[in-house]
Amino acid sequence: MTYLDALKAALFAGRLARAEADLRSVSRAALTLPAPPSSSSVSLLLEGWARNLAADSFSEGYAAGLPLLRRALADSGDGLPADQALAWFQGAYGMSRFIWDDEQNHLLAARWAAFVREVGALSELHFALTAQILTHVVEGDLAAASGVLEELQAAAEATQANVYPHGPMALAAYRGDHEQAAELIPGAIAEATERGEGLVVSSAEWASAVLNNGAGRYPEAFAAAQRASQDHWALGFRNLSLAELAEAAVHMGSPELATDAYSQIAGIARSAGTDWALGLEARSHALVAQGEEAEAYYRTAIELLGRTRIRPDHARARLLYGEWLRRVNRRADAREQLRTAYEMLSAMGMAGFAERARRELLATGETVRKRASQTTRQLTSQEASVARLAAEGLTNPEIGTRLFISTRTVQYHLAKVFQKLQINSRGQLHRVLPRS
Repeated sequence: MTYLDALKAALFAGRLARAEADLRSVSRAALTLPAPPSSSSVSLLLEGWARNLAADSFSEGYAAGLPLLRRALADSGDGLPADQALAWFQGAYGMSRFIWDDEQNHLLAARWAAFVREVGALSELHFALTAQILTHVVEGDLAAASGVLEELQAAAEATQANVYPHGPMALAAYRGDHEQAAELIPGAIAEATERGEGLVVSSAEWASAVLNNGAGRYPEAFAAAQRASQDHWALGFRNLSLAELAEAAVHMGSPELATDAYSQIAGIARSAGTDWALGLEARSHALVAQGEEAEAYYRTAIELLGRTRIRPDHARARLLYGEWLRRVNRRADAREQLRTAYEMLSAMGMAGFAERARRELLATGETVRKRASQTTRQLTSQEASVARLAAEGLTNPEIGTRLFISTRTVQYHLAKVFQKLQINSRGQLHRVLPRS
């Protein structure tokens, strides 16, 4: 456990770690430990993590650690003492994104938060809730992410803990909320740099790349993605940043830089072998290909990403394909892809990318209006949190405990929810709430 804690600390420090405590040094020291008499989920996670990080090259380490990490995640951490289970969940969650496993990422985010509540480890709650926010965001469930953020902020206020910025930054970026992002991202980078928290810096730069790609600010997106992708072990933020880098490079007229990013994605994706990884590889390959080859890879990306939980990347593949079709003067085909992308992105609340799709549709000659907001049916963040927990079957006192509010306040919010959603019972919530 000591080495697992040391690895987590080194990963959090990332590129800002001191030389004697960097990832490679800690990983190589961990590999000198005698093998345990039987493999546990902790020992598998530690060895897979260490082999991944101790290698001289990233690609060599990625391939070496992957089988062990898969076994560790499949082992589920059941039966571990509470302190070991908490450490395992934190490491396993990060690794699930690192190896592009969207199903495990979804499962672990939910199980980690549930376990923290079960054992009453309030000091760990902010880590688990941040993980849930990130998972909801990359899956395109921004309403659920907003609800968990409300819960996280309430918990932080009650325990006087800091809210880690990963979740709020990611949510603002996917929403295309430039005002909120401008408040969060520069400050997070400055504070994390001062504290030596390289992982926070990388996550902020990834969020900035997403935000700027959505707004069509490609040089800014490229610069942010380039910085984030330099941190090879930033728990999946590098993987995601490479895809942002390829997209920004092509749109700013530098296909050679996109080719380099694609090559790095390909090396990771072919080892990972998941639909998420291979779908992003195909999407990035399409960006640097020409003619029939490009079209084939766009279609492959749409098919593969459509099998995953990662709906934003699926919608963005359709957006990129539609943009490409318009450039080659296939306007009718472009409209089909762009219309689908626009509807998907709008429904998820990804305003920046939805507006980009809308502009492309207008350029094909199609008339399209921005979706009118139905303010009378929109829930506040607190109402959404209460509704989500009620839909999960929690009682009013349980919801109050979870959100640090009174039972009477829970009842008040539920009444507002019923009125706005035009329902009259808790049993109807699962039919009218956004997919979670």
